[in-house]
Amino acid sequence: MEVTCEVVGEGSETVAVESDATYGDLIEALDYSLHEATVLVDGTPVPEDAPVETDRVRVLRLIKGGRWD
Repeated sequence: MEVTCEVVGEGSETVAVESDATYGDLIEALDYSLHEATVLVDGTPVPEDAPVETDRVRVLRLIKGGRWD
């Protein structure tokens, strides 16, 4: 299954996942940790253990790199 992922503020990427993939699998396929990002479907966050049921999502990064001064 191919899913188009719009990473908010960073662009879009199409990711291939297994038919039984979860939204957590999708986050990991984008090389983010489960603590770093969340998936939105129709503007609503979805649980990381829920099965992927759509071919288009938005990914919101919750943590980005930066400096601690």
